[in-house]
Amino acid sequence: MVENNEKSYVEQRKKASEFKTRAEYLDHELTIMKFRRWRVNLPFRDYGIEIEDFVPAIAGTIGKVVMVTAMVAAFADPYHLSPQFIAENVRYEMLIAGAVFVLLFSACLNPNSNLAGTHGPMIPLIPIVAAAGGHPLALGILIGLFGLILAITKGGSKLMALTGIGVRGGLLIYLGAVGLMGQIGNLGKWATAGGNGAVSFVVIGTTVLVYAYLARIQKRWLAIPLCCAIAGIIAFSMGADFSFSTPPGLPHFDPMWWWGTDTGWKMGLPNLGHFIAVIPFSILAVAMWSPDYLGHRVFQELNYPKEAKAVLMDVDDTMMVASIRQAIGSCLGGGNIASSWGTYMIPAAIAKRPIPGGAMLTGIFCVVAGILGYPMDLAMWEPVLRVALIVGVFLPLLEAGMQMVNHHRDSQSAGTCIFACAFVNPVFGWATAMLLDNLGLIGDTERAKSLTWSEKLIIPGAMFIVCTVSLGLVGQLPGIPGIF
Repeated sequence: MVENNEKSYVEQRKKASEFKTRAEYLDHELTIMKFRRWRVNLPFRDYGIEIEDFVPAIAGTIGKVVMVTAMVAAFADPYHLSPQFIAENVRYEMLIAGAVFVLLFSACLNPNSNLAGTHGPMIPLIPIVAAAGGHPLALGILIGLFGLILAITKGGSKLMALTGIGVRGGLLIYLGAVGLMGQIGNLGKWATAGGNGAVSFVVIGTTVLVYAYLARIQKRWLAIPLCCAIAGIIAFSMGADFSFSTPPGLPHFDPMWWWGTDTGWKMGLPNLGHFIAVIPFSILAVAMWSPDYLGHRVFQELNYPKEAKAVLMDVDDTMMVASIRQAIGSCLGGGNIASSWGTYMIPAAIAKRPIPGGAMLTGIFCVVAGILGYPMDLAMWEPVLRVALIVGVFLPLLEAGMQMVNHHRDSQSAGTCIFACAFVNPVFGWATAMLLDNLGLIGDTERAKSLTWSEKLIIPGAMFIVCTVSLGLVGQLPGIPGIF
């Protein structure tokens, strides 16, 4: 952090050779940056670009390709859209994300806002949206509107402050453990379907050994490129199928083509009924942002030096950027639903890098991948994809959650959060555990005594009601059928 705001980043910067270790140099870099909020920030004037920035950029690009493909494919099935539509829309989204929002906002105008990525928990809800008569454009516009309201009222940062250490740890442990097991299971299914089940065992086994060694020598930031490269080489050498199938090209750029009645989505523009149908889904999507953003911010706090407060992700600004990206992206014709970009933020925090340097590289990589097409094929190949998510997202989440649960009182909150997450989903688990923790029924009772009644009951209670009602309306509560 710049002392007394007198010296600039350039004036305080030192050569890496002046420090005993690379980690000390990276920590120093984090403490001397102070970004200009909603002003122009430039590389090498306000922040540097280091070799470590390539790690979150590569991981983020892989994650973007995969998540956007999954999201658009989820829309394509119930709306009867072709595989060609999926490929074209994913390419379009890569350009929207990279050329417009990543480079413009996270790398330039507000480096304290994390990149606007894809809202993974919304993917299984897309068929329900379609069955309820919802329109993708109406959904995107309302998510953007509700998200802006939450950001402007500073609701995101308030909810983060009201989430205790134990609840945070439990949420991260659940997300990490469930995601880790899911990725391992998916890789095993893929290998078995290809007639070579041993590929999965060898790839995961090698990844465990490499990751453990990198953790021992404190080079975990190398895990994504190194483990992905090794996984790809092993799988290919053992006979796993791989081929490049997406040729270079550019998508349609006319929004009216995308929202035409016989082109693009083939749905035309939404009417009032479409907007009414997607209201509960829009509220739920924004409600699910808070635990997502919380995990990303916490990961920075665990890996950055305490003095580096000026470069931490601003939750409200990230929500604002995601909301703007959501509304504009949907109006342009994209099929993405936005959230904080986890496959970028988590590797960036591990590598001890601030948001903007890697964001600049990520934007460039997304544009290149979208135009060339072939890198998208490589990023979506199962061994590369699964290993990237394991070592870049879910294993670090699990480790971070375990680091946070140091006391018996925190383990109570963490256990309750994990239990409630497993019962319904992470949104319900977070809202339930936060309410009980702040009331002092579980966890740190001394912390609960220091809270006002608004912080104890009114805000957490309102969040619990909003989350529970929204989940109930769309049929996400066990044993209770939804009305949509």
